[in-house]
Amino acid sequence: MILYIRYMVSLRCKMVVKKELKKLGLWYVFVDLGTVEIRGEITDEQRKELKLNLSKSGLELLDDKKSILIERIKNVVIEMIHYNEELPKINLSSFISQKIGYDYTYLSNIFSEVKGVTLQQYIIMHRIEKVKEMLLYDDLSLTEISYRLQYSSVAHLSNQFKKVTGLTPSYYKQLKQKRRGNLENL
Repeated sequence: MILYIRYMVSLRCKMVVKKELKKLGLWYVFVDLGTVEIRGEITDEQRKELKLNLSKSGLELLDDKKSILIERIKNVVIEMIHYNEELPKINLSSFISQKIGYDYTYLSNIFSEVKGVTLQQYIIMHRIEKVKEMLLYDDLSLTEISYRLQYSSVAHLSNQFKKVTGLTPSYYKQLKQKRRGNLENL
């Protein structure tokens, strides 16, 4: 049986879920971002207790189909951008569609309807967050970052970064280095 869990986006979350499943005597086949496959069935009582225990850790056991689909989409985007060295070589919309098993247009429409932001905008926001992370913690050039995140050019990356953050990537990096330098001098 597959269970879907909202806000499960890190290794720490996976550890919390595993611990809660073990407490309830539920054996899992796998625990992944937003998804858990358990052996056998789960009773209504176990489901209620799991839902309550997960909510104490900021996680939410999902029941309705739209919420489950939205979480699956979000988890594919997060995993694709934040947990891979490079983005898949195929078109991102095709990748998402293949991973979830639905037409991209359908997924995009449902996502926009429920979240109030397009799926494309959601992907862009996560790509820009990854760019910020790479600017701060990796010794990569903008060219290397644009290649890893499959931007068509450094100019495209820079324009999108400025549109989202209001800053150029270079200026953003300078600000963070200046702030870090000030803290080191304390």
